[in-house]
Amino acid sequence: MAAAATLTITLVTAWLVLCTTSSYATRKVGGKTEISNVRTNEEIQELGKFSVEEYNRSVKIWKEGEGELRFVEVVEAQQQVVSGIKYYMKIWVTQVKSDGVEDPTMFDSVVLVKPWLSSKHLLHFAPSPQ
Repeated sequence: MAAAATLTITLVTAWLVLCTTSSYATRKVGGKTEISNVRTNEEIQELGKFSVEEYNRSVKIWKEGEGELRFVEVVEAQQQVVSGIKYYMKIWVTQVKSDGVEDPTMFDSVVLVKPWLSSKHLLHFAPSPQ
């Protein structure tokens, strides 16, 4: 009787460990996770606008006379929990050239958000290598 109870407890414990660890197998601590419905996600679209505005502000400081970028939309996004939340985004923008033609370009952006400090920082913004 005691042997049967021990075997049962061992099997149940093994089953619980297996079930618990398998649900975490696809997630990595600190890993990036895909954000779904990006085009309809208002928070992500606002972070995309923020990225373009911050970039434009920084360019004005060191390159007077350059054409500003215009935000179109965020088309892909991932998030990563760090000391805050890092958002990795692919953003369509247009730039009006001197001849008036709008040139669409994809940019990669990384924004760090710390909600408890009400802060957002643009960490990276550059043309996407595609």
